[in-house]
Amino acid sequence: MTESSFPELDLEDWRPTRDTLQGYCKVLGAIRRAASPRQRHWSHITLHTAADGLTTTPIHAAESSFELRLNLTRHQLEIVVSSGEHHDLPLEGQSITKFCSETLAVLEGLDLLPEVDASAFADEAAGEWDRQSIDRFWRAWVQIDAVFKTFKGERRHETSPVQLFPHHFDLALSWYSGRLIPEQDPADEEWSDEQMTFGFTTGDTGIAEPYFYVTAYPQPEGFVGSDLPGEAYWHEEGFSGAVLLYSHLVASARAQNLLASFLRVAHAAGASRMRP
Repeated sequence: MTESSFPELDLEDWRPTRDTLQGYCKVLGAIRRAASPRQRHWSHITLHTAADGLTTTPIHAAESSFELRLNLTRHQLEIVVSSGEHHDLPLEGQSITKFCSETLAVLEGLDLLPEVDASAFADEAAGEWDRQSIDRFWRAWVQIDAVFKTFKGERRHETSPVQLFPHHFDLALSWYSGRLIPEQDPADEEWSDEQMTFGFTTGDTGIAEPYFYVTAYPQPEGFVGSDLPGEAYWHEEGFSGAVLLYSHLVASARAQNLLASFLRVAHAAGASRMRP
């Protein structure tokens, strides 16, 4: 794996822009959810990493399909239709309400309007869109996505896609042991599948800086407190899991290897202790 540096990503330096980007992602997630068939573990509400930004992937509608792409290199929303139609909307910090209405208006003009509750995006406050902050975020995101996908490829059991959940704004991957949890409804996979989740978030109310996390469900005895590599630690306030602060990647000469080691060691600690 080729090493390259990770940019600074201090949340306080770009929080308004991060919040605007997250709001745009929530709109796209709502559109994908409204127009897509249900998938296990909520994969029908997520976005995916493209070469130049974040995408819904193709969404089927009648005899065609469409795709919404947040192009973070050209700073525009791209609406692409299988019929050849292509519409661009600039990303410039418009309010969430305006972004939602502009997007739905284009889809309506293409007869592709999904049943989205626009009232959920009734935030008319102007956002911020600092292009330099978006560039730093995107340079970090591309590398993190690559490490996560390498880790996913190493797993023998079923894994979810590496995907962005707009609500918490985290890139996440889940691993499933293949076993069902006793006394849980097997038809409800969210609560019945034994699993671990590996994620990255730009920061939240619990940890106000970017960090990586690993959680296990149900949490096996001995998982919390087991050995972790480098500066990783066990977090037990708000959620219980392994945490590696993004700032340690910025300071590391072998950042991708540090992240990969964190994911692998935490996975081994959980999987080895799960119900046999």
